[in-house]
Amino acid sequence: MVYSCPEPSMIQLPTSRNSSLYRGVFLVGFMGCGKTTVGEILSRLLGWRFEDLDSRIHAREGRTIPEIFGNHGEARFRQIERESLLELVGEMASRPTVAALGGGTFVQPENRRILQDSGVPAIFLDAPVEDLWERCRSTEPERPLAKDKNQFRQLYEGRRSLYMEAAATIDTSGKHAEWVAAEIASWLQTNLSKER
Repeated sequence: MVYSCPEPSMIQLPTSRNSSLYRGVFLVGFMGCGKTTVGEILSRLLGWRFEDLDSRIHAREGRTIPEIFGNHGEARFRQIERESLLELVGEMASRPTVAALGGGTFVQPENRRILQDSGVPAIFLDAPVEDLWERCRSTEPERPLAKDKNQFRQLYEGRRSLYMEAAATIDTSGKHAEWVAAEIASWLQTNLSKER
C-alpha cells in the first residue's frame, strides 16, 4: 500500500492515552533496511524515546551481537533477545517509544506473539535484497548473517513473508530516511485518528 504523506513538519499525533497505538511503534525488517536510522529520525519527529533492541542487548550483556553468536550460538542469542524484548514492551506501557528490532526478531514465532499481545503496531521496512546486501557490506561487514551473498538472499526470501505480517509495509527503495520516517508518522496519525 502506498501512503500519501504530508510534510514531516505538518504531522501531529493525537495524545489520547486510551489508544494502545500511543504506546509506540516497532520497526521490523531485514538487516540493512534502515530501522535504526529511520527510528532515530522518527523518534525526534514524534517526541518519543528511541530504543534499538540490538544496542539494548549489547549494553545488557556487555558483548556485541557477533560475540554472542560466536561464543554462545544463535539459540542463546534468541533467548537473550526475547528477554530483552519483554523488558522493552513492559517499559512501553509508561513511555511512548520507537523501537527498532533486529532483523531476526520478528520472524521468531514467540516474539511475534509478544508483539501482537502488546497492541503496539509493527511496521515492515522493505527494500530490494540487492540494496540490503550492499548496505550491509558497506556499513557493517561484521554482521554474523551477512557473510555469503547467496545465503543472505535465501535468508531474506525466507523471512519476507513473515515480515509481511506486520501492520503495514513501507518500501524504502530510493527514499531518504527522513521521508520514510514521515511516512510512518503519517500512518500512525491515520490509525490513531481511527481509534479516537
